[in-house]
Amino acid sequence: ACALSRPPLPRTAVRCQAAGTCFSAHLANPSYAEARSACSRREGVLAWVSSEPELLLLLGLLAETAAGSPPSLFWVGLKRNASACTDAGQPLRGFSWEGGGAAPREVPTALGRWVKEPLRSCLTARCAGLHLAAASPGGSPSWGWKE
Repeated sequence: ACALSRPPLPRTAVRCQAAGTCFSAHLANPSYAEARSACSRREGVLAWVSSEPELLLLLGLLAETAAGSPPSLFWVGLKRNASACTDAGQPLRGFSWEGGGAAPREVPTALGRWVKEPLRSCLTARCAGLHLAAASPGGSPSWGWKE
């Protein structure tokens, strides 16, 4: 999932906020680094989430993109550097948003939902994505961060 500074090309799955940030979703099976490069080629960065309305917008886009497919993991700009330790007391568990500029450094506690707790470590860099599971009929998709 990319956060773009300008609207993408036509035929791309995209949702934009009134404030101007646009999110695009791309189905592929790349590594975190490859996903980051793909967003950069689109003049964007891996997406970040700083509020519940932003999360709902992104979840809607990802659910539309992944419709009919099994549970999916979408790379977002969530990373823990090798020098940072897992912190179970924080919503992002020691992970932070990468991407510079306007990327928020913190996320509201309500958005700290993890599918599975990340490994406790202070030794290796780790990435996390947004895990999306199928929605119940008439409901919203089940989601959480996943290392």
